[in-house]
Order: sequence, then structure tokens, then C-alpha cells
Amino acid sequence: MLKNKKFAVRAIAFSIIGVVMMFFYSGFQNDHLNILRPIALDVFGFNETAADMPVTIAGFAVVVFYLICGIAFIKVGVRKVLVPSTVILGISTIVLGFSTQAGNLLLYNVSLFLVRLLVVPLQMGGFMLCANWFIKYRGRVMGIITAGSPLFSIVGVSILTWVYTSIGAINVAYMIFGLVIIALAIVIFVMLRDKPEDIGLYPDGADKPPLSESAAEEEEDISLKEILTSKAAWQLIISYGIMQFVINAMMGYMVARYMMLSANADNPMELWLQAVVYLSVGAALGIPMSYVLGWIDDKLGTIKASLVLNLLFFVAVIPLAIMPVGGNKVLMGVWAFGVACMTGGVPTMHPCSVSYVYGRKRYQGANKWIMTIQAIIMAFALYYMGYFFERGMADWAYYGMLIMLVISLIVILTMWKIPDANAADRDYKK
Repeated sequence: MLKNKKFAVRAIAFSIIGVVMMFFYSGFQNDHLNILRPIALDVFGFNETAADMPVTIAGFAVVVFYLICGIAFIKVGVRKVLVPSTVILGISTIVLGFSTQAGNLLLYNVSLFLVRLLVVPLQMGGFMLCANWFIKYRGRVMGIITAGSPLFSIVGVSILTWVYTSIGAINVAYMIFGLVIIALAIVIFVMLRDKPEDIGLYPDGADKPPLSESAAEEEEDISLKEILTSKAAWQLIISYGIMQFVINAMMGYMVARYMMLSANADNPMELWLQAVVYLSVGAALGIPMSYVLGWIDDKLGTIKASLVLNLLFFVAVIPLAIMPVGGNKVLMGVWAFGVACMTGGVPTMHPCSVSYVYGRKRYQGANKWIMTIQAIIMAFALYYMGYFFERGMADWAYYGMLIMLVISLIVILTMWKIPDANAADRDYKK
């Protein structure tokens, strides 16, 4: 792949930019709410459901926005959509920090809504660019860029926690993040292109077109009817829809869970501050799992990698389901490792799975519908958690997610015999 110097420059640039894209996608989809929510509760006098309301509404708006983004990426181009949406995301992030510090409820609601909405192009854009540029190496490259997701658990959450507990000026952290996001938009404009063919190259740096695609084959759109009547599409929607639901639910209520389990009533954040240390160490150990899953995808197949990913979800959920009051060091360590595998693993394997079923040229045509339908499932995640937490039944929220994961595991097993659409260009071990 790196023997072609022109391709190597773009591939390395995408790998670095992709890490940053996934860092902010994961962080501002849900992770930052763990720190923002307690501040909103204090500043605005909210309950947890009200504090999350802009995100909950955005979660339903995302259902339509996934479709809009998917169509725009096909009709207008990935870079032309990604650059302006990323600039607006950066500005919204800065405003969100200011509104929380100033106690401006209107700006808080609008900016938090936009932040949740505009991380979608970062995710979809990164996925589509990887699918366009890589076939043989798609799993490993995806495993590299999606390391940015658990990285926010180490760096982003730690920064927000430190700012909140030490200097009380949360707007400073959001301003810095916002400026970095705006700078990211500029780098995307300069360094990235939608497809290798746009600059006279081929996927993976090859010297000829992919064997699994005809020379005359164009990027193909797919109708909603085709998705709704496809068994494979529903298998993808259900299996990965459940895993994405669990990520949103888990990541949005990490701090709330630990505050509930704190043995120190005078300082309920005490247990969370201990958990942050484990989260950092566990996430550092779990980050390589994104690449490991990508390697399994490239060498052994997407379905096997998906099964491994699903099993790793249990490692993240079970510890919080059985965590005793006051915490447990072993369970916190296992949980932290599982969180890193979970948050890095789904962004790695979701696009690989859609590419596996539909191929490079049909990827975005199918993905826009699949992610739109999955967004309906994800939209209920925070409401689901809020329902159980407000009623003092938090344990049952985690038991419910374990049942969901068993269903996801069974659905993935039913996909065992589905062939890889780009098998001729893959690098499976014989």
C-alpha cells in the first residue's frame, strides 16, 4: 500500500485526520455529557431528562439527518459536505461552553442540539472515505482511525473532568476543542479527496482497478424498498443497531452510574474520579483492539470479527450491572477495557460490515438507509437510561442491555454464510 508514494501520502494523512474525526465524533456524541450534565443540573436546575432533552431531540432529528448526509455525500461529494459542517460544529462547540458558563438556556439548547447533530458527518464521512480508498486493508485502516473513539475516554473526558473539578471554567475546554475542530475542517479541505480515482489512483495504492469491480461500474444508489426487503440489511440493522444503542446508553450515563454507587454522600463525584483513572488505563489497553478487530476482518472475515466485537460488549456492560456500592477495582478495570473495545470496535466494524455485504461501490447507497433506521433505535438510548435511573432501577437498565446483546449475537451468527462482495480484492488467509 505504501509503495505508491502518492497514495501513501494520502493514506497517512487520512489515518491521522480520521483519528481526530473519530475522537470528536465519539466525544461529542455522548461522552462529554458525563461532565456537561452535572453542570447543567446545577446551572439550570434541570432533572436528568431535561438536561439531555436537546440531545434526545437531536437523536430523533439524526434519523432524518443520516439520510440527508448520505444523499449529499453521493450527490455533492464527501469533502464538500464535510468541510462546512465541521466548521459549524466547531463554532457550536465554542458556543456550548459559553452558554453553560453564562447560564444562557436558549444558547445551551440550540448549541447542544447542533453539536449532537453535526458529529454525524464526521462519522459517516470517515466511514465513506475509508470504504472508498481501501478494500484489501479496510479493516486495519478503519482500526487505526477508530482508535480515536476510546482516545476521547482518556484525553477528552480527563480534560473536561479536570477543568470542571479544578478551575470551574468548562467554557475554556469547549473553546479549545471548538478551535481544534475548525482547524480540522481546514486540514480536511487541503488533504482529503473523495476517491483515489479523483487524483488518478486506485484503492489500496494498487496499479490497476479492483478485480471485484467492472471498469464501467459506477457508484450505485439503493432504494429504501431494496433495504426493507433484504434479509442481510435487516441483519445489519438489528445487530449493529443494538450495539450502537448500548454504546449511547453506556457512555451517556457513566458518571451518573458511578455517582449513584458512591459511598461518599458528601462527595458523590469521588468514585467517578477513581473510575477515570481506570478508564484511562483500560482505554489505553483497549485501543489496540480496534486494530486487532480490523486485522481479524481483513484476514479471517467480517462476520468472525463482528462476533468477537459483540462478545467484548459483555465485558463493558456486566461490570456496571453488578458493581457494588463503593466500587470494585477489578470490575472497574474490566469495565474500562471493555469500554475502549466497545467504543473503538463498532466504528471499525460497522462500515466493514456494510462494505462486506454491499461492496465498495454500493456502500454509501446502502449505508445511508441502514444508519438512518439504526438512528431510530439509538434515539431512545438516553431516554431508556433516564427512565430507569430516575426510578432507582439502574441495575435493570444494564440487565436489559445484556438481553439485547444476546439478541445481537444470535443475529450475527445467522450471517455466517453471507459472502464478501469484494472477496476478489481481499486478503483472507487460506
